[in-house]
Amino acid sequence: MSELRFVDVCAGGGGLALGLEHAGFEPVLLLDKNPVACDTLRGNRPTWQVLETDLLDFSPSMYPEIYDVDLLSAGPPRVRSSAITARSETEAELRLLEATVYLAHAVQPRALVIENVPGLLSAPDFEPIRNLISNELNHLGYRFRWVLLNAADFGVPQNRRQGLLVALKEQYFDAFRPPEPTVREHLSVGRALRRSMARGGWRDADRWAAQALSVAPTLVGGSDRRGGADLGPTGTRKAWARMGVDGSTVADNVPGPDFVWAPEAGRDGMVRIAMDQAALLQGFPSDWGFAGRKTARYRQIGHASPPPVAKALGLAIRAALLATATPVAGYTSTP
Repeated sequence: MSELRFVDVCAGGGGLALGLEHAGFEPVLLLDKNPVACDTLRGNRPTWQVLETDLLDFSPSMYPEIYDVDLLSAGPPRVRSSAITARSETEAELRLLEATVYLAHAVQPRALVIENVPGLLSAPDFEPIRNLISNELNHLGYRFRWVLLNAADFGVPQNRRQGLLVALKEQYFDAFRPPEPTVREHLSVGRALRRSMARGGWRDADRWAAQALSVAPTLVGGSDRRGGADLGPTGTRKAWARMGVDGSTVADNVPGPDFVWAPEAGRDGMVRIAMDQAALLQGFPSDWGFAGRKTARYRQIGHASPPPVAKALGLAIRAALLATATPVAGYTSTP
């Protein structure tokens, strides 16, 4: 499979980039302002060009190799309504969305993908940013659509709804088809984690897995300004408790042979998800490591775009780009 080229901004722990790599895209540049996330990217893929800088400070003219790539992808911080978070935080998140669209003006990719919250597709709070995106992309000669995907439909053991903007240059757009689910049956938490739960000799691993029959609730990475490593807010923790899991923290290791699983006794009798298991629930392969201390590692995992979803989306975009063999000026992709 021939490789197409892409630039990934707000790359985080590498979920989008890894999935796109699996779909046959080769990164030209990955950008993130978080030094720990950059360490993660370099540690897993030493040959990738990783730039530690804020997207708002990025000067594309310093990196001419990014011009006319096949795809510009972005996973900026998930925007939230100012009604439920500080207005300054929401405005900062929206500025990064705007910066991504403006970067497309300089890079002129054949396709653009921005991953964010489902509410971005239709919530009234986000109508101004939707209008800005629409006007700018129309001006640049792109056609686009908003796509809503659930990671559970792509083999990820997690109920994670993702809002995606997919834009392609006019000549490629009609060939694009959103990815169809790749699994008929959702992968449960028990099936996904049974083997790893037994890794430390825990005797109740099979019994626990047999009752953990649903997919995980959405993993929440939390804000860089506050919060530690936990599996989410109160409602999410209740869902975990129904599977006999203490969602108030993330463990350093899987349970050992002496751990007695007795969820009816409360938190002390519940098992805890280990850090590497959280990565499995997000769809990362077991050999993908995360740099930093515990909370920093978990935030990268919780904020990531699941690689299997990124792969499916990348394959759909790839098919559209290769269906129309019109070369970009100065660059030719070979099917």
